[in-house]
Amino acid sequence: MAIVSVPGVEALGKVLEEGNGDFLQRVLLAGLREIMEVETSAVCRAEPGERSPDRVNHRNGYRERDFETRLGTLDLAIPKLRKGSYFPCFLEPRRRWEDAFRNVVTEAFVCGVSTRKVEALVEAMGAKGISKSEVSRIAQGLDTEVEAFRTRPLEGTYRYLWLDAVYLKVREGGRIRSLATLIALGVNPEGRLEVLGVDVAESEMGEAWKAFLESLVERGMKGVELAISDAHTGIKSALRKVLNGVTWQRCRVHFMRNAGVKLPKAVQAKWLEKLKFCFAAEDQNEALARIRTLARDTEAKHPDFARFLDEAAEDVTAFMAFPREHWRRLHSTNVLERENREVRRRTDVVGIFPNRASVLRLVGSLLLDQHAEWISARQPYAKV
Repeated sequence: MAIVSVPGVEALGKVLEEGNGDFLQRVLLAGLREIMEVETSAVCRAEPGERSPDRVNHRNGYRERDFETRLGTLDLAIPKLRKGSYFPCFLEPRRRWEDAFRNVVTEAFVCGVSTRKVEALVEAMGAKGISKSEVSRIAQGLDTEVEAFRTRPLEGTYRYLWLDAVYLKVREGGRIRSLATLIALGVNPEGRLEVLGVDVAESEMGEAWKAFLESLVERGMKGVELAISDAHTGIKSALRKVLNGVTWQRCRVHFMRNAGVKLPKAVQAKWLEKLKFCFAAEDQNEALARIRTLARDTEAKHPDFARFLDEAAEDVTAFMAFPREHWRRLHSTNVLERENREVRRRTDVVGIFPNRASVLRLVGSLLLDQHAEWISARQPYAKV
């Protein structure tokens, strides 16, 4: 009958801390082989070739594995079993370290640390010879989770929808390109914010947004009443084609910036303050009346500004047709802009992404974490 415990394992571990040279490597390797044989016999409840009524398993060859020690790299031949698997006791600490190491690499990658810096971090932890490609391979373990998040079914109705894009540099075809990362947020039936989708597109043109919105609809997005974005023509065109009939709210923050450009700097503060006052109205009709009055007051000296107000008035006050308690959250893309700033803070560390998959891995992971926070928040974002 094979013994269950392996005497001397602790003492043998001390060999890892001292000495070097081929002789000590051979001694250590011989000792480790003996440990594996004893442990395997214990698992099988029989020695190699032994006929025993107590036997519960059989050996089935070996698998090779490198074992890094202070004496150098050892080539281990780990016994395989016909049923189940065997893992040497002296590798358990290493396996736990590897799990911790993978967690460190993954967390560093999500925080925007470049692969070169992660490589330096790993070496500082005592793991030599870890290449940038190996770090990237470990980070790809996030892909399955992110892809499941990006393609999950969208259930229920999403009354409010925010859309925006972040441009990131990606290396493709031997050159560096600026690609649009499209992001959509929505409010679910419980009034909580959700990240509905994220994707990387050639640009922010109409076709890219159209395909993005179509993918959201295919996944189950429905019930959208108000879409909030800046005045990008691609978004407006895509909304008309995919979500025709949905009210569009022009982001008021972007609107104010664009309005300022229509005025001389000397009078910007004066007229923008009056424009800001227009949004303090009790309802949409009053706000529209104030904006149009302001347009008439300025059309003689500042015709471009007046024309801009006339053209944008309906769209920039669209949020006022919805419940008043939601106005503060619906008049702009601020909630999405905050996420974009966090994305840029992390992606600026990376600089240039090696491919689109790495963009989705990082940005998708960040948005997944934020999504989880919103879903578990005590208070809903907007009581729909």
